Amino acid sequence: FDKDLNAEKAALIGMYHDSSEIITGDMPTPVKYYNQEIKNAMKEVESVANKKLLSMLPEDMREAYTSIFFKAEDDEYLWKLVKAADKISALIKCMEELNTGNQEFRSARDSLEKAVTGLGLEEVTVFIEEFLPAYGNTLDELSNSER
Repeated sequence: FDKDLNAEKAALIGMYHDSSEIITGDMPTPVKYYNQEIKNAMKEVESVANKKLLSMLPEDMREAYTSIFFKAEDDEYLWKLVKAADKISALIKCMEELNTGNQEFRSARDSLEKAVTGLGLEEVTVFIEEFLPAYGNTLDELSNSER
């Protein structure tokens, strides 16, 4: 997409983006985003947890990890892509649950589909068009596809 992005850094941000949950635990999305006050409080709790994790690293490693735990202005787009990938991953989980007959994930899938398509990122649009449909296929269908 003619963007000069650091794929390795994006991968690291992706791997560590939920690391604060080691300290905070995983808060369900409907609770986390219930209203702006709770959302802001959770961001502050996550920031404190990330600072704690960063402080636990040897001092000579902290600088290298600061932009992995905290958004640097230069990496704003990478963080958007990681957020998109996280939402796509949750969408895929919903699709898998629905494929097994678990209808409890229907409204979550619908909500995530809207959120993902509403991100307005061309990378996401291409992923949804070219790769997401395969997640609804069986292994036999994947094996027999010409693609």
